[in-house]
Amino acid sequence: MSLNLIADAWIPVRCTNGRRIIRPDQIAEADVLFPDWPRADLNIACLELLIGLVYLADPALEVEDWADRQADPEHLRAALAPLAPAFDLGGDGPRFLQDIERFETANAKAEINAPDMLFIDSAGGNTAKNNADLMVRRGRYPRLDPALAAMALYTLQSQAPAGGAGNRTSMRGGGPLVTLVEPPQPGLWPLVWANVPLGRPQGTDALPWMRATRRSDAGQVVGEPEDGNLAEAFFGMPRRLRLVFDGEAVTGVLQKPYGANYAGWRHPLTPYYCVKAGEEWLPQHPRAGAFGYRNWLGINAAARSDTRRQAAALSSYRDRVGSLPGARVIVAGWAMDNMKPRDFTLSHEPMIDDPAMLDRIQKVVAAAEMAALALRNALKPLVGEGTALDALREEFFLRTQTPFEDLCTRPDGAARWLGVMETTAMGIFDDQATPGLAAARIADVERILTERKHLRAMFGGRSKQGAKLYGELDIPVPAKETA
Repeated sequence: MSLNLIADAWIPVRCTNGRRIIRPDQIAEADVLFPDWPRADLNIACLELLIGLVYLADPALEVEDWADRQADPEHLRAALAPLAPAFDLGGDGPRFLQDIERFETANAKAEINAPDMLFIDSAGGNTAKNNADLMVRRGRYPRLDPALAAMALYTLQSQAPAGGAGNRTSMRGGGPLVTLVEPPQPGLWPLVWANVPLGRPQGTDALPWMRATRRSDAGQVVGEPEDGNLAEAFFGMPRRLRLVFDGEAVTGVLQKPYGANYAGWRHPLTPYYCVKAGEEWLPQHPRAGAFGYRNWLGINAAARSDTRRQAAALSSYRDRVGSLPGARVIVAGWAMDNMKPRDFTLSHEPMIDDPAMLDRIQKVVAAAEMAALALRNALKPLVGEGTALDALREEFFLRTQTPFEDLCTRPDGAARWLGVMETTAMGIFDDQATPGLAAARIADVERILTERKHLRAMFGGRSKQGAKLYGELDIPVPAKETA
């Protein structure tokens, strides 16, 4: 019997008393805390799926509904029940997030991909062909149970990177940044409900696998619905896929090119930016490495800018709740290098909207960017261009993360922040310059000392860069010493 994602229990969750498998409606039970898949990216995608299901079946109709709605498993089960015919994973009828065309029988010669392809960090076809899959070996998942296959399928469709000719990225591009409100109330239901957009129930007609495939091979683009109900933002189908079953296990995936092209859509769980005011809005993507304070603006801290927009879920929560004590933001997503995943970001950050604090954060982040650039330029003669130089710049941000969190909330933090940046930057510079200095050529020693002098002068406000740095922090430039 095929798995039905509405009627059957299939979602692993952490509970107050252990772990169990639940149906979607059971997220409203008081003891259910968080999804418990074996991978962090599946947990985040599961949250997106659950938010999408509630938005599809039983969203807030008015702003007041967010505060009035109480966790009610029976009510949610009744609201979700009509969706069940659209949420079979297998079978002869419509299949969840799979092409309505049965091309597994229409083309007997179609190549069957291993189910491993459903995972974003799996080796691609060319990588495996060239025996270049050293870090992530092919064939990690030769068979998938239906529940894991369903979750991997949803994750791929919602976050799909470029996949070769005609195989579309997700509507947010490959590896989008996901930001979710994490309210102070514990439990899975408060987390899901805090992120459900305002809307109206839409039913199965809003789901793309319930109708003829909208292909993009002739340049067609799927436009946003005129009524503004963006259910397909949660259930988009950029990839044309069909799962292959052996009994109850998924043993393969068939794929055809030119699924839906969602250019121009705005997903409610992703922040956006534009290069210049008035230009096209683009989805934010995570950088490799830890999510640090220099990424806060426009993500967990509301941006006062014409070129940055927080995720709609965050700005909506802020507008209806007002004060944000205890609220946090889950920040997650794959950092991609073109088609190649680098690492998965997962962080829990404070949700910030206090105007005075936002102003301080803006100044502190801008100052840190200036200091990091100056450090990078000073280190260039020592380490050259490339990943080593970029890693040292990242080290500056990592070492200043904790002091930033301590000082950004303090009105008198600017002068202290200047001292933290100077101590950190000079420490990194000296760590690189001191070893081997005694054996270096005179010319190299002079160059190193010159770069150190320039770096120190900047932090002392004794250069053009230094004057800009002090101005950014609203600190008076020290008076020039007189002879």
